[in-house]
Amino acid sequence: MSDETKESLLEFPCEFPIKAIGKHSDDLDALVFSLVHKHVPELSEGSVRTRASRKGNYAAITVTFTATSQAQLDAIYCDLSSCEQITMVL
Repeated sequence: MSDETKESLLEFPCEFPIKAIGKHSDDLDALVFSLVHKHVPELSEGSVRTRASRKGNYAAITVTFTATSQAQLDAIYCDLSSCEQITMVL
């Protein structure tokens, strides 16, 4: 199936939460914010929630934004997944 014929189950624009998980560090949330902000210029810092793991070794950063297309989501997932500090993207 080509990119042109690939259908999305989402209806755009829509509110979309994306979660990035990585080893806890003081700047992980800023890193995730900056990677998403490249694709969502109107993103505000209030759109970011951080939750530490039980032992504090990992952090889950959730960014909620208005997604405008499947291509935008794919680009965000690609940037987050290729970042060495991020272990998992959901």
